[in-house]
Amino acid sequence: MQDMPTSRSAPMRRIPFAIGAVLIGAVIGYVGLHAIGGLRQHAAGDQACDAAVALARKLAPLAHGEVAALTMAEAPLRLPDLAFEDADGKPKKLSDWRGRTVLVNLWATWCVPCRREMPALESLETKLGGKDFEVVAINIDTRDPDKPKNFLKEANLTRLGFFSDQKAKVFQDLKSVGRALGMPTSVLVDSQGCEIATIAGPAEWASDDAVKLITAAMKPATAGL
Repeated sequence: MQDMPTSRSAPMRRIPFAIGAVLIGAVIGYVGLHAIGGLRQHAAGDQACDAAVALARKLAPLAHGEVAALTMAEAPLRLPDLAFEDADGKPKKLSDWRGRTVLVNLWATWCVPCRREMPALESLETKLGGKDFEVVAINIDTRDPDKPKNFLKEANLTRLGFFSDQKAKVFQDLKSVGRALGMPTSVLVDSQGCEIATIAGPAEWASDDAVKLITAAMKPATAGL
């Protein structure tokens, strides 16, 4: 006669599952704590950008007319340390401009609004470029490296420095923090690498409205806002 299973076998089989559940729960808890810690650490790191948010609030009344489409920073955001190259192919990073106010602009020759915007960026660099401010226009053409250089030369745009990223990673890096939705994209960055304002699309950077806003961003303590 075949032996019948005892009533103790089912609970015994459940023991490994119970142990597994406890282990999984412990792992989830461990990961969760570290994730929270990482978020807290990231938030703490952004505290250095509080001043940029305060500046953005002061500049908001100046974001009108030709620069009305600017979105002023409402939360601290340090931009990724964008990596690209200069005209000689030497590596550059956004952090190389620490201590200066920067207008980062992403452009491409296949982007019609970008090409139309370049003369205004050239004019802005001519008016305000110096030890306190620079337009950093980064080309993201991925095929012919000579095409953007030739475009600038033919358009007689000589004041803008030439910067490029043939992999267009700078666009993806800005997109990852919600600051690149299309082309062109421009981000006004303070001396600590923090966002002051962003615009998706072209702007008339040569206008009095733009010059006044950026001048105020360069010298917030004396701008009389």
